[in-house]
Amino acid sequence: MTVTRFHDLPLADRDRDWDADAAEKRVREWAGAEEKPNAKYREAHVWYDGEEPENFESYKLPVADVIGGDLKVVPRAVMAAGAVMQGARGGVKIPRDEVDRVKSHLARYYAKMGDTPPWER
Repeated sequence: MTVTRFHDLPLADRDRDWDADAAEKRVREWAGAEEKPNAKYREAHVWYDGEEPENFESYKLPVADVIGGDLKVVPRAVMAAGAVMQGARGGVKIPRDEVDRVKSHLARYYAKMGDTPPWER
């Protein structure tokens, strides 16, 4: 189990819509990960199951999309992931001992957006 390394990706426009399914397709193509996940694909997510890194279902909390050929963090995706960490949509199934690291990762993007994460409000 592991939290992905923080890449400090550039932010997309704040008002950009977030469509996780469409972003997933673009990220797979951009990363060359149509058959199985790879390190580039991993950059678009906050967490993945390190025991099954070649399984797409192992990747949780997507926050990035390919925009203009570049991987960018979508603010609305960060907000969606933050809400999920607070229990929205039934929450996310990750090890309890990794929750703080996931929140720390997301908090860095919240700070970059000039916002406060929901768990700090």
